[in-house]
Amino acid sequence: MVEADSGGSNGARSRRYKKRLQDFADEIGLAISVCHYPPGSSKWNPIEHRLFSQISASWAGHVLSTLLILIGFLRRTVTETGLKVTATHFDRTYQTGLKVSQSEFVAIRLTRHEICPQWNYTIRPNLKNTD
Repeated sequence: MVEADSGGSNGARSRRYKKRLQDFADEIGLAISVCHYPPGSSKWNPIEHRLFSQISASWAGHVLSTLLILIGFLRRTVTETGLKVTATHFDRTYQTGLKVSQSEFVAIRLTRHEICPQWNYTIRPNLKNTD
């Protein structure tokens, strides 16, 4: 199960996000359930709630002038309960403006949940990739 924010590239309305989840489900052969936080409520995400305050405290008063400095502060963040931040920089260029065609979108094996179907759904792997 994936808990996702409702903004940006992993938003509940993103066709590209759903297509990439379908690709991943096909690759691993497992169903993926997604529950998006409603817009404006991501602050209640348990990870954000528990971790981002610690990250903010870790770099408080410092100038984050380079990516290396930012990653360094992220990596040294640890909570009292032992939660540790892992941060990695992937030096890649990603193609922008990619669109999911109507035929690709229709091929996504998406089943909406009964509760809050606009934000909760399951994507199942395509039958040709499951044994």
